[in-house]
Amino acid sequence: MKQSLYNIEQEQRYTLSEIEALGGELTPELEAQLEINAQQLQTKSIKYLEVIKTKDAYNSLVKEEIKRLQGIVKINDNLTTRLKDNLLRAVKTFGDFEAGFTKFSIRKSVSVKVMEDMINSLPKKYKTVKVIESADKKTIKKDLQDGIEIDGCELVSNDNLSIK
Repeated sequence: MKQSLYNIEQEQRYTLSEIEALGGELTPELEAQLEINAQQLQTKSIKYLEVIKTKDAYNSLVKEEIKRLQGIVKINDNLTTRLKDNLLRAVKTFGDFEAGFTKFSIRKSVSVKVMEDMINSLPKKYKTVKVIESADKKTIKKDLQDGIEIDGCELVSNDNLSIK
């Protein structure tokens, strides 16, 4: 009989409430039911662990493949940049030219370059300010543990699965 971990848990709670209703008396039927639930829990937990390990391993492979593909993208970006630079030098050297239906020429554009060390000396009119605020959770945690109350902050106890 295939049961989810949730159903096994519900059966265990029901069995325990039956034992409680009998004043703690453990009948042979209830004892057998507890044993069945424990076996089902063992079996289901092992199957869950197999799925977890399989998915974790698969995710590791996917992450490695993503890194490999990002490397390929970087190589291709570098190559296309070099090829475009070579074509630009050719147009500068030989002037505008056509190859088949494609025309190679230079298009002028204007951009602004600001020296990094000069940004602070620019008038306010020419600057934008970006402010990013984030909570210092490490300090907040320490203060909360020391008994200091902080509005909007609380310590939350988490249950984390440990598989060894």
